[in-house]
Amino acid sequence: MLAAVAVHQDPDDPLSGLELREVPDPKAPEGWAVVRVVAAALNHHDLWTLRGVGHPADRLPMVLGCDAAGIDEDGNEVVIHPVIGDPAAGGGDETLDPARALLSEQHDGAFAELLCVPRRNLVPKPASLSFEEAACLPVAWLTAYRMLFTQARIRPGDRVLVQGAGGGVATAAIALASSAGATVYATSRSESKLTAALELGAHHVALSGARLPERVDVVVETVGEATWEHSLKSLRPGGTVVVAGATSGASPSAHLDRIFYRQQRVLGSTGGTRQEFVSLLRFMESAGIRPQVDRVLPLSDIHSGFRAMLDGELTGKVVIRVS
Repeated sequence: MLAAVAVHQDPDDPLSGLELREVPDPKAPEGWAVVRVVAAALNHHDLWTLRGVGHPADRLPMVLGCDAAGIDEDGNEVVIHPVIGDPAAGGGDETLDPARALLSEQHDGAFAELLCVPRRNLVPKPASLSFEEAACLPVAWLTAYRMLFTQARIRPGDRVLVQGAGGGVATAAIALASSAGATVYATSRSESKLTAALELGAHHVALSGARLPERVDVVVETVGEATWEHSLKSLRPGGTVVVAGATSGASPSAHLDRIFYRQQRVLGSTGGTRQEFVSLLRFMESAGIRPQVDRVLPLSDIHSGFRAMLDGELTGKVVIRVS
């Protein structure tokens, strides 16, 4: 079968390590299933792998791709829950299993004609979503859902700041928080991405670092060093910053004096459970939310999709139509 495979890592030229090649069809062990991939979406996680960040070189070659929707062996339309882990090992939460892995970290991923995953990772695809739309959800949208509803526990009327509008998790957080009745602020360095944030449901937008008209209850933080100080300054006493990424750097000044004096909470968040994924799909269906797709490309053109991601040209997800 044809697949997009990471064959080597280069921090300066990540796409040099991505090859389209024929690989053997997967064989499902006991408790696993083979899915025919219809659509798969690009994530920055794929680029981190190609750069050699968080992915040991001795695991290569590896088929990339964390997000997928397709058809299982019984003909059912499914979306893939991307966290492969044991809930029992995490106290009932597979994201807390020390041995958990995101699809494409320890097992071949979604940029292929066939994908092999544990059966528990198959989730029925809502009929209201196309395969392309469903493929956008497993990583970015599930991450945003857990940040907002499990970690921060937002409620209608809460004020939520989303840093870095235009990113996958940020885009999802704006749409989800707005649909849940929160007042959403969004920041970006790009005027076009601020316009897109308003279209997604943000109530107020501002250039990165600008002072907001009021302090917020919750900050969705995936940018890191570039926005960390602004996140803390924008947060009310007793408010919560939820962190699920640090694309601009992972070691900002902590500002512990502000955190303890204002009794602010800092919570980490990674991925989401299968049950949270089911809840996300139900919420989106009832609220009529649809993910934004920037472009759909064939697997043979996957390099151009990653180039657009590297160049920051996207508003929404790049989806690969596999079959």
